[in-house]
Amino acid sequence: MIGAGQLARMTHQAAIALGQSLRVLAEHPSDPAALVCADVSPGAAADLSALRQFARGCAVVTFDHEQVPQENLRALVGAGVTVHPHPDALLHAQDKLVMRRRLAGLGTAAPQFAEVRDVDDVERFGAEHGWPVVLKAVRGGYDGRGVWMLDSPDPALVAELLGAGMPLMVEEAVPMRRELAALVARSPHGQAAVWPVVETVQEDGQCVQVLAPAPGLDEAVALSAQELALRIAAELGVTGLLAVELFERTDGVLVVNELAMRPHNSGHWTIEGSRTSQFEQHLRAVLDYPLGATTPTAPAVVMANVLGAAHPPAMAMDERLHHLFARFPDVKVHLYGKTERPARKVGHVTVLGADMADVRKRATLAAEWLSAGVWSDGWSPHTGVLEVAHV
Repeated sequence: MIGAGQLARMTHQAAIALGQSLRVLAEHPSDPAALVCADVSPGAAADLSALRQFARGCAVVTFDHEQVPQENLRALVGAGVTVHPHPDALLHAQDKLVMRRRLAGLGTAAPQFAEVRDVDDVERFGAEHGWPVVLKAVRGGYDGRGVWMLDSPDPALVAELLGAGMPLMVEEAVPMRRELAALVARSPHGQAAVWPVVETVQEDGQCVQVLAPAPGLDEAVALSAQELALRIAAELGVTGLLAVELFERTDGVLVVNELAMRPHNSGHWTIEGSRTSQFEQHLRAVLDYPLGATTPTAPAVVMANVLGAAHPPAMAMDERLHHLFARFPDVKVHLYGKTERPARKVGHVTVLGADMADVRKRATLAAEWLSAGVWSDGWSPHTGVLEVAHV
């Protein structure tokens, strides 16, 4: 796996159960997966010589991020290395303009968009399609980075970004009810599997919670989202995981926002919440094993990201973990081995149950406690751990 972040770390755990050895390409020894994997190759994805050395002896090469130069991937493929997803497919997750043009050709619902070559392009687009508009970096943006909401022309910003060599595009702002995600897996021979459609809750452009299945989503709409994701995976020739991020418009129409071809934050809930996790399924897919069952293990599952607090608590994470388990012994915690800093994803919690509102409340409390060391509902362990542990 090229990359050694938390996605590679959790993929490593799945590989062990399958009897596989996961090698990771790590830029730093402190990367989350490099801390736990036995087979670590130092190097950056932009370094072709490091990539060649890393790929030697691997059955298949895959990714935990999309930021790998196309020319390097094609050099590996040209040398006979099996790369999944193939560079031809991965390009649609690397380049938002390529993705928009291809999906438009497939007839999928999408906002109007245009390439931005000069500062006047944004003003012309807004005049034609209305304000606000969304300015996006064509490559490299994630978690709200590389996205700017413009209520009016901002020629200084556009000129600055273009001057820095950043490819840009502009889109209509979607009148949105909420954000959804459809996660599918596809093998080299076309076997495919899909999980329930989930709702992703965003704050400041970053995912904070995933609700599985998406509450109150009409069954026909959910089915259409799954069919859309499966169709995109087949049309693009994806091997492995494909996450299709969707906007549910106020009129009920589903619009594709972005694509990711790797395990994805919207699928972390599957570790405990599905018969087969996204990490195991990704490995099954790229190794061309038969895919696993995606049946949920509970009626309601909530994953909440643990984000670094603006002011890190004095209490160590291990002590916070101790108190969390005392109050909520059923909460599952995944920590990534990262240093805490504001808004950084340092882990996630998953809670399962029968009632979405109750499950979400407990997930929110657990994530907030691990982030800030404060129970937002005022709970104190001095009220009696045993009584609370049975709530």
